[in-house]
Amino acid sequence: MVFVAVSCTKPEKQIDYVAETLEIENTLDKYIMANEKEDFALIESIWAPSEDIILYGTDSDERLVGWNNIKEVIKRQFALIENTYISASEQMITISNCGTSAWFAERLNYNFIYQGTAHSYDNIRFTGVMEKMDGRWVIVQAHLSLPASSKVIR
Repeated sequence: MVFVAVSCTKPEKQIDYVAETLEIENTLDKYIMANEKEDFALIESIWAPSEDIILYGTDSDERLVGWNNIKEVIKRQFALIENTYISASEQMITISNCGTSAWFAERLNYNFIYQGTAHSYDNIRFTGVMEKMDGRWVIVQAHLSLPASSKVIR
């Protein structure tokens, strides 16, 4: 099913894979900045405004389907943590032959203050799928996971 969703026979126009990859990198950088600055409007512009998008978070029961569910969790997170600093590494981006979908993987080091105490999670795995909608790249599926040695705030 995924193969059918991301495959195509021939692109309608020539795709500039370098430019598209830079746009996706920029979108992922904006996602980090939006989280650090708690900029909800920027977060909203990066996710597809659809009720069939999905985010798997780091908690075992954190399966969020639809923009309305995702946005509520993001708003709660912004209310609970502060002074967030995120750095990304090992980023990989692949664009489909059609140039309308892409998938990414990267590692995040996530630092923040929760209830007055500094927390740091290294090597969070952030993977996802993006679609080009109305001329811009947006997230339609994402998954965050922690290495088994990490502890999770409850």
